[in-house]
Amino acid sequence: MSERKYAFNWELLGNTAEGRPNLGDSVDVSVYRLMQFTLRDVLEETFGSEKADEVFLKAGKIAGAEFFHHFIAPVTDLAEFVNKTQAVLREKSIGILRIEEAALEEGKIVLTIDEDLDCSGLPEIDTEVCIYDEGFISGLFECFTKKSWNAEEIDCWCTGARTCRFLVTEAK
Repeated sequence: MSERKYAFNWELLGNTAEGRPNLGDSVDVSVYRLMQFTLRDVLEETFGSEKADEVFLKAGKIAGAEFFHHFIAPVTDLAEFVNKTQAVLREKSIGILRIEEAALEEGKIVLTIDEDLDCSGLPEIDTEVCIYDEGFISGLFECFTKKSWNAEEIDCWCTGARTCRFLVTEAK
């Protein structure tokens, strides 16, 4: 394997205050989606849909862990974790998180994300598209609980639902 040029570290995000003093750190959602879906297109064309899903899931998991450490931690209980995560997701215009069912001790959470950055407003295509979100949510819960979790999207804007719903279960 060749040497990696871009192993993730937080410094790769740069200093937007210094680098973008006039434009700031915000960008239009369509530009974010342009990057996401063109990258996904190239990954699918090059490696196939299954491998592209694996890459997006893995990247989402890394992002969720980094997001937790930089924006959420430290938290001591589920209520604090949820409240802080809700606030930061909204503040950063990522989505509006709601918990529908919380049975952390049983290893099951059902949550929704309204106005999801990845898919809200997209056309219906009869397939869930929030695979990156699945990884992101798994990464958040893994960092919070120090256990392995799997998030599975069970409703998506792109399948006709008007919210993204995820079943989050502790990996056995």
